Amino acid sequence: MSLQIYNTLTRSKEEFVPLVPERVGMYVCGMTVYSDAHIGSGKSYVSFDIVRRYLQFLGYHVTFVQNVTDVGHMTDNDEDQGVDKLVKKGAEIKQHPMQIAETFTRRTSEDLARLNILPPDIMPRATGHIIEQIEIIKDLIAKGYAYEINGSVYFDVTKDKEYGKLSGRNTEDQETSGRVESRSEKRNPQDFALWKKAEKGHILRWPSPWGEGFPGWHIECSAMSMKYLGETFDIHGGGLENQFPHHECEIAQSECSTGKPFVRYWMHNNMVTVDGQKMGKSLGNSSYLRDIFMEFDPMTVRYYLLQSHYRSTTEYKKDAIAAAGVGYAKLLSTFRRLAESLPNQEFVHLTQQELVHPLVRQFLQEMDDDFNTPKAIAVLYDLAKETNALLTGPSPESSKLAEFYHIWMALAGNILGILPQSGNQLDSADSKSMEDVVASLMTQIISWRKSARERKDFALSDAIRDDLTAAGIVLEDSKEGTKWSLR
Repeated sequence: MSLQIYNTLTRSKEEFVPLVPERVGMYVCGMTVYSDAHIGSGKSYVSFDIVRRYLQFLGYHVTFVQNVTDVGHMTDNDEDQGVDKLVKKGAEIKQHPMQIAETFTRRTSEDLARLNILPPDIMPRATGHIIEQIEIIKDLIAKGYAYEINGSVYFDVTKDKEYGKLSGRNTEDQETSGRVESRSEKRNPQDFALWKKAEKGHILRWPSPWGEGFPGWHIECSAMSMKYLGETFDIHGGGLENQFPHHECEIAQSECSTGKPFVRYWMHNNMVTVDGQKMGKSLGNSSYLRDIFMEFDPMTVRYYLLQSHYRSTTEYKKDAIAAAGVGYAKLLSTFRRLAESLPNQEFVHLTQQELVHPLVRQFLQEMDDDFNTPKAIAVLYDLAKETNALLTGPSPESSKLAEFYHIWMALAGNILGILPQSGNQLDSADSKSMEDVVASLMTQIISWRKSARERKDFALSDAIRDDLTAAGIVLEDSKEGTKWSLR
C-alpha cells in the first residue's frame, strides 16, 4: 500500500505523489505570537511533525516551512476589521508589539522543542516579507482581481469563479451567512483585505504604493510559501478552523496571481475541545502548554495527542492525559529494558530484513492510511509484548535484540517521536530522572497507605489501592512489605 493522504480540496484520500520525485515542499501555518501556545495549537504542531517525520522515513527530502504571524492577525471574526492582536496586546501591557512577538516566538519554540517537535527548515516572519506581499498585491490589481480604495486594497471574490472550492462555500452563502458585515468601502461584503491603511497611531505600518499601512492576514502565507517552495508545491497544512476564510483566500489570491495550481494536497487537523467546545485563545478556554507541562511530562502530552487521529477531535481532560501517561510509561519501560541489554547500540535505518517484520509492515500500513497514529500506537503494544517475551526468554541472541532495538528506534523514535532521545541513543539521564520521580512518589504513597492501615482506616487504604489499580499500578502486600509494579 502506498501513502494515502486525505486531501481537503478533493474530500477524498489520494495516493501521495510529489511534484518532484523524492522531494516534498511542505508549508504549515505556524505561530500567532501574541501569547503562549495552547494545547490546541500543540495538536497541530504534533500532527504535522508526524507527517514530516513519516515522509522523511519514506526517503523523501522534505523542505518544511512554518511561518510566524507577527502582523495582520485581527481581533474581529472578519479579518478585515478589528485590531491587530499584537497591537492590542502591546497597548494592554505597555510593550512594543515586536517585543511581544519576540518573547512569544521564543517561548513557543521552547515549548515545541519539549514536545520533541523538529524545528522548521525555514521559519519566515510576515514582517520580514512585506516587499513580497506588496508585489503580489500589485500583480492582482494589474490583473483586475483586486482594487484600491482609501489607501486599502481588497480582493474582489466575484472575479474568481473558483472561490470557495476548498471549503465548499459559494459567495452567495457567504453574503447571507453573517460572516461579514457590510463595509461602505468594499464593493462586496465578502471581499477580503490584502492591504490595510494604517490609521493615525497604528504602530505597525510600512510604506506602499497605496500609502502607509500593513498587510492583511491571508496574503502573508501566499507570499512566504511561494517564495520558498515555488508557485505550486505539495502540502499545505493547518488547523481545520483555518480552512475558511484563511486558506480559501490563500488559494484565491495565489492562483489568480500565478495562473497555476497553488497546493496539491491540503491537510487540516481537527480541533482540541473543552466540554465539546473548540479551544481557542479568543474564547478564553485555553490550557497553555507551559501550564500543562507543570503537571505532565511533555512527552506524555505528545503521546496523548497521538492517541487520536489528526482529523478527529481531541477532548482535553487531565485524567485522559494521566491515563495516557500510564500506557506511555509501559511502552517506555519495555524499551528501556531492551536498550539496557544493548549498551552503545547504534541505529541508522531499518535493514530490508527488519522492514519485512510483520509488526513493522502492520505499523507502516497504518501510517500509510493517512497517518493513523492511534492504530500505529496499538502496534507498539504488540511490539512491547514480543519484546518482553524476548527479554524474559532463555538467552536471546544479540542479533535478535538488535533487530528489536532498531524497530523500536524507527517506529517509536524516528516516526512517532515518543522516545526521549539524544542523537540515536536513549537519553538515559532523562529516563533515570523520570524513574526516580515515579519511585519516590510511589514510596510516599505506600507509606501513606501503611499509615492508614495502622490507624485501621481501611476505607482510605482500599481507596488508595483501587485508584492505583485503575491507573495501571499493582500493589503486592507481603510480610516483607508492599511492592508495586506496572500492570
